[in-house]
Amino acid sequence: MIITIANQKGGVGKTTTSINVSAALAFLGYKTLLVDMDPQANSTVSFIEPRQLKYSLFDFLENTDMPFEDVVQPTSINNLSMLPASIALAKLESKLIGEIDGHFRLKDRIDSFKFKYDYTIIDTPPTLGLITINSFVASSHLIIPIQSSYFALEGTDDLLETIEKVRSRSSPDLALLGVVITMYDKRTVIAKDSVTHIKKLFGRKVFNTVISRNVRLEESPAYKESIFTFAPNSRGAEEYQQLAKEIVKNG
Repeated sequence: MIITIANQKGGVGKTTTSINVSAALAFLGYKTLLVDMDPQANSTVSFIEPRQLKYSLFDFLENTDMPFEDVVQPTSINNLSMLPASIALAKLESKLIGEIDGHFRLKDRIDSFKFKYDYTIIDTPPTLGLITINSFVASSHLIIPIQSSYFALEGTDDLLETIEKVRSRSSPDLALLGVVITMYDKRTVIAKDSVTHIKKLFGRKVFNTVISRNVRLEESPAYKESIFTFAPNSRGAEEYQQLAKEIVKNG
């Protein structure tokens, strides 16, 4: 399965979900690849020191002759590898505009090695530009993280419209695997109301697992760790492990 985790709304726990779902799947014994398609490279710096990288995903996508082995990096977690990002990835949009197959670049590059992995997780920037479109086209499934806040569903219509356009023109088999509610605070009324609205819109596509607001989840990337090595007994670790098991079951 190739799963893009996307929401053009920032600050919804998209990268946190990408990092920890990837780690959880790896800990469950699945060979997993994390692809960082966000020029901010937050997923990358959670596992790898960027200054040590000779090549990044930008080089791999720009140079179609570059071998996969030159770019893929191991992580400290067994079964988890990654294709790292750098700020150079921000130049990709302008390079792909006008190319007739610009939105197929990522798919074309990963098709040759995708069968080496049980799961490929793609982290995306908080936009609906060509980088995100490339991720959709390359994927078999999509996960949308939505924060349980007053503006939870803001921009969702644009996201769903983009997904439908990708399905109709480029990737008819792209499926919504599920919506994951993030940053949930059970003490607030607005969080509970938001969950009700999200479930009303997406129905059975909402994962049973809800990711609670958790300080440990926010701290772990600063120490270049997933929640499973940083705070393995925390609620965040338990919830992301449950989410990974749901993903395996639903897939």
